[in-house]
Amino acid sequence: MTHPLLDLAPLSAAHFASIEDRVARLLSTEQDVLITQGEALLPLEGAIRGAAGPGTTALNVITGPYGQTFGDWLRDCGATVYDLAVPFHTAVTAAQIQEAFAEHPEIDFVSLVHAEAATGNTNPVAEIGEVVRAHGALFYLDAVASIGAEPVLPDAWGVDLCVIGAQKAMGGPAGVSAVSVSSRAWARMAANPQAPRRSYLSLLDWKERWIDGGRRALLHAPAQLEMLALEACVLRIEEEGLDTVMSRHAAAAAATREGVRALGTGFEPYVYEASAAAPVATTLRTPEGVDASGLVARALAADPSLPLAAGGGALAKEMIRVNHYGPAATLDAVQSSLSALRTALTEA
Repeated sequence: MTHPLLDLAPLSAAHFASIEDRVARLLSTEQDVLITQGEALLPLEGAIRGAAGPGTTALNVITGPYGQTFGDWLRDCGATVYDLAVPFHTAVTAAQIQEAFAEHPEIDFVSLVHAEAATGNTNPVAEIGEVVRAHGALFYLDAVASIGAEPVLPDAWGVDLCVIGAQKAMGGPAGVSAVSVSSRAWARMAANPQAPRRSYLSLLDWKERWIDGGRRALLHAPAQLEMLALEACVLRIEEEGLDTVMSRHAAAAAATREGVRALGTGFEPYVYEASAAAPVATTLRTPEGVDASGLVARALAADPSLPLAAGGGALAKEMIRVNHYGPAATLDAVQSSLSALRTALTEA
């Protein structure tokens, strides 16, 4: 039998490299960009294990669940880790980063999540980057949720390792991701005896065998369908215009915050300040005594296509996420979601 997703011609090294170049343009970066063959956890972990080791002193910023994961990886690498945790309904500030450096001037690695889709906050990376750069530390950034919803500028912000994924605001596939790597980050990895080698986690393998080899021979057969989907995703962003895509997400976020207040049903934004709220998704607190997971289940039973989810873990009882990203970054999606929540609350 024939099928449009089967029996495709092999993806050439030149085609693979051209997709990397498109991603680099999306990031406005002159750094090396690697497309990694897996969900974004692959380069997120690979970058930390490549750059961190027993001699590393890391400042790990926790504004949501992923920050907690990064701290675990850093400790597993043997790094000395200082956690800077802020309430999940807020953002970290550049002043707090500066205070951490003042208290621990030996810090040489900073890990940060740009936007936490799980908690709905976003951090001021440009301001934080200035502080990190002034102290000469390596700057690692998870921009998986923010890319496409708000500016992500590794070069301008002094980010040495910037990981992105296509499955949220970019509206693309989940099975492929990318990381931009500065020359400083490559040097740190090369000097790290614990950096993964001959491993799926190894970024250095790709550097030496792919980038340094002129991007002529791939290390292994690429995930072809995901690569083609990523290319189509970036092409769609180029055609619409990145600024337009980001504006759609900002408008959806603003409409959600204003709309939930207009409902007058006891819902309120989980992230208090609009300046700390991520454009990729808006999190809501449910009215007192109302179980968030039950409410979302009731709304989705009526319309499974709605971009709604309950918070994860301990937040499942009190938080609802309106995931207005990618194709759902529209005012219609926001209005439908809020109407469904109001109806579900009335029925409950």
